[in-house]
Amino acid sequence: MGRTHRVGDQRQQQRLERPGLTVDHALGRQLERFPNLPHDLVGAELFFKCENFQKAGAFKVRGASNAVFGLDDEQAKLGVCTHSSGNHALSLSYAAGRRGIPCNVVMPRTAPEAKKAAVRGYGGKITECEPSTTSREEVFAKVQAETGGEFVHPYNDPRVIAGQGTCSREFMEQTGGVDMMVAPIGGGGMISGTCLTLSNIAPEVEIIASEPEQADDAYRSFKAGHIIADDAPVTIADGLKVPLKELTWHFVSNHVTDILTATEEEIIDAMKLTWQRMKIVMEPSCAVPLATILKNKDKFAGKRVGVIITGGNVDLDKLPWIK
Repeated sequence: MGRTHRVGDQRQQQRLERPGLTVDHALGRQLERFPNLPHDLVGAELFFKCENFQKAGAFKVRGASNAVFGLDDEQAKLGVCTHSSGNHALSLSYAAGRRGIPCNVVMPRTAPEAKKAAVRGYGGKITECEPSTTSREEVFAKVQAETGGEFVHPYNDPRVIAGQGTCSREFMEQTGGVDMMVAPIGGGGMISGTCLTLSNIAPEVEIIASEPEQADDAYRSFKAGHIIADDAPVTIADGLKVPLKELTWHFVSNHVTDILTATEEEIIDAMKLTWQRMKIVMEPSCAVPLATILKNKDKFAGKRVGVIITGGNVDLDKLPWIK
């Protein structure tokens, strides 16, 4: 009986395999194997690195994990602390939770509730501040003095930058290379990690940073040749409100080819396009690169372009196109 059953399975498998080959051949050119946009919409071949699918929902878990797991046992006893508008906060909380150490975070009171909830869910303790660089740094100084935790800066930290750089390394391995790499810029952690990696393994790749017009301190700094800080910018791209620092400015000024900006409306349109056409949930901050590509099609025409979707931690109750 058992023998007959196996023979039947073999025959059934043969019947299924042959049509399967035919179906694969017939549909192979019709189906997408990864998220994409029509070539005629952009005029370039775009490759998306989807860090919104990463642990903690954002690329920042790379740098946070590199910092947390690089601490020796003595340093780790008091835990870690940071200030962040969102994704670094929840990424550091996630990494600290994995190691079993405390995590204290200073967040603007205006930070998305979804991100605050995620921080608490990962075990992080939140202290709120006003939505300005000055308030953030003042409140953080008090928290660090009280806890004694190891400060893991959201971006101006070599451990964090090195961790973020693994994203571009993976991307180049997965795609076989591109002509340009485009990523959003706020404080500069992701773009610095991108510069660190590509300057070593693919120096021919142009690195483009994208920024909201209403928080364009990096753009103005790039044009002026020195850091110009904006204390309290107002933009829907909440993850890009922070200014460059000395370490990230070094990478930006030495390796970034250009910085492009987009209006709030252009950011919303790019975000909606990605949700609707690619079925990918991204934050407003992550839509800025695509917005600048669509705005500057001639610059990217005919190129292989890498685009880093940096995170997907969206407050669904506050989508920017819902009035």
